[in-house]
Amino acid sequence: MAELYIGLMSGTSMDGIDAVVLDLSGNPHILATTFTPYDKPVRDRLARLCTEGSTGLLASMDTELGILFAQAALDVLHKSGMSPQQIRAIGSHGQTIHHEPRAPFPNSLQIANPNVIAEYTGITTVADFRRRDIAAGGQGAPLVPAFHNEVFQVPDHDRVIVNIGGIANITLLPGNKDLAVTGFDTGPGNVLLDGWAERHLGTAYDADGQWGASGEIDQRLLEILLAHPYFDLQSPKSTGREEFNLQWLDEVLEGMHLALSPQDIQATLCELTARSIASSIHKHPAQVHEVLICGGGTHNRLLMQRLRVHLQDASIHSTEQFGIPPDWVESAAFAWLASQTLSGRPGNLPSVTGATEPVVLGGIYTA
Repeated sequence: MAELYIGLMSGTSMDGIDAVVLDLSGNPHILATTFTPYDKPVRDRLARLCTEGSTGLLASMDTELGILFAQAALDVLHKSGMSPQQIRAIGSHGQTIHHEPRAPFPNSLQIANPNVIAEYTGITTVADFRRRDIAAGGQGAPLVPAFHNEVFQVPDHDRVIVNIGGIANITLLPGNKDLAVTGFDTGPGNVLLDGWAERHLGTAYDADGQWGASGEIDQRLLEILLAHPYFDLQSPKSTGREEFNLQWLDEVLEGMHLALSPQDIQATLCELTARSIASSIHKHPAQVHEVLICGGGTHNRLLMQRLRVHLQDASIHSTEQFGIPPDWVESAAFAWLASQTLSGRPGNLPSVTGATEPVVLGGIYTA
């Protein structure tokens, strides 16, 4: 009998909602997918909320995104041909608007009201996954490595999974099951690239990395960007827009007084993402020969080219070759995490997040 879950995810790029129907009755496999883009007014309000929003805007957007997430769930459900009664639960990551796990009072906040999702869809919803891990002393992120371990670990050799969303993260999967899975956020993925493209091109992203490919990497700027203290932190660690944003980039550029074209800066930002990912992998104690890539960054040809330059000793593949297309790994992960929660099983990996113990993640909002 099929064991069906819906996974909903919107990442740091804040471009829209990924939705999947996942069958967990055997090897996890996806039955249907949809992507619901945020329109520009929603993206603008989210950006304002992340920096200077009021409690009124926060409360309003929590409900607004709850409705959008519910509709995304219904859309992917319709595409799958299934009924709400056939879905055991929705796993909703929500939309992160603040993530500060190293603050005096560590915190992470995701919106998209799960009460609204459960009410509109008639499907039990699991949400608010990060904060229980933080309560247990963890970073609250990344959480997807537990799913990576479930679907991509192999017994004969080490693998690295690289997810390039707004923020990039890696999962180090040892071939030896007795060794701990590790992973962490490496730094910016697409968040700076997308923001810079929107500012100068008026588009949500640099399609195929073509604009960045027309520029030249500036080594002086690159070295200053790589001097950000986050890159020297030891894992466990996670980050977000609070540390890597266009305001930070603008301050760096103003301090350098460089006459660089926007294309040169875009090329340099792409190199920043590639270098910070590759450097994190090179620090792995074992020699890694296989790297699997997922996330929106897989569509940036320039970024993928630069990763291959820096990871010449490894074979690089899309996760599609191993059963899950790269755009849907994270949303599938939150469908799987919902199943963990309903079964009373932990969803975090303390070796990744730094939590003191494995804990069951999320709250359950019964339909």
